[in-house]
Amino acid sequence: MIISKTPFRISFFGGGTDYPAWLKENNGAVLATTIDKYCYITLRTLPPFFEYKSRISYSAQELVNKVDEINHPSVRECLKFMRVNQGIEIHHDGDLPARTGLGSSSSFTVGLLHSLFALKGEIASQTELAKLAIHVEQNLIKENVGCQDQILAAFGGFNLVELKVGNDFRVSPIVMPAQRLNDFQSHLMLIFTGFSRIASEIARKLVKKTAKKKTELKTMHSFVYEAIKILNGKSGLKDFGRLLHENWKLKRSLTDNITTPVIDDLYAAAMKAGALGGKVLGAGGGGFMLIYAEPQAQPRIKKALKKFLHVPFNFEGSGSQIIFYKPDENWKS
Repeated sequence: MIISKTPFRISFFGGGTDYPAWLKENNGAVLATTIDKYCYITLRTLPPFFEYKSRISYSAQELVNKVDEINHPSVRECLKFMRVNQGIEIHHDGDLPARTGLGSSSSFTVGLLHSLFALKGEIASQTELAKLAIHVEQNLIKENVGCQDQILAAFGGFNLVELKVGNDFRVSPIVMPAQRLNDFQSHLMLIFTGFSRIASEIARKLVKKTAKKKTELKTMHSFVYEAIKILNGKSGLKDFGRLLHENWKLKRSLTDNITTPVIDDLYAAAMKAGALGGKVLGAGGGGFMLIYAEPQAQPRIKKALKKFLHVPFNFEGSGSQIIFYKPDENWKS
């Protein structure tokens, strides 16, 4: 039996510059962190005592005899890519709901690939996991997804991810004194809007408009480096929140389905109560919102947003891990 633990992520700046349509001609950059909320994949070979060959359990349960019969796209394509022919059982658990802007789909794919490598007795590097997960999601499943989520899930940590034209990337940890990092984290609030969405459908419209939104995306790209200057500076951290606000205004202008009346009302209420900035996480349309506010303003914001769920969190730096490993002697690849 194998159990993998793979973190979800929060992206601050640069979303949209990690899509293939942008990276064909432009470099991209993302400032993001993984958090202490995780996707867990339990995987084992399934004994041959059942009428079916494999069992896949997530929000649904699938009992199948052939890999091609699997409905879950990531499971199906990962098993095919890894040439898994033996009966298998996969069980998924997540700390937070799927399709809510925290990169959960990519965390699932990274965690599953990590587990499959372990089941075959192989060790995959962080770079290999990230690149394979990108390949599975973009080329095999053909999702409208970027590449920041897979990289962050594999590497973990608070990072600058720089993306070059083509498929190359570089991950650089953000270095800050412990006290300033703690101060920064204390400004962050994670708010659940109460509804999920399918990110690929929203991203499809953004991809189609990429050529017409070069000015906005170049500005959002530049905000990544401006934000790092603020974090590495010695002045207060209010400017980070103000920059988030400017970024949110740009992001919501990219397509007409990134925001909704509920999201706009939530954001307006947070700002009125003292927030400095924020953004909807992921592709938009629902899921989680990140609110940036000084600690003394947060009780007022929580009161103003009392009908929404506030989820405390901390940064994490581990990335995808195998937390339990007991090889099956009967496994044959």
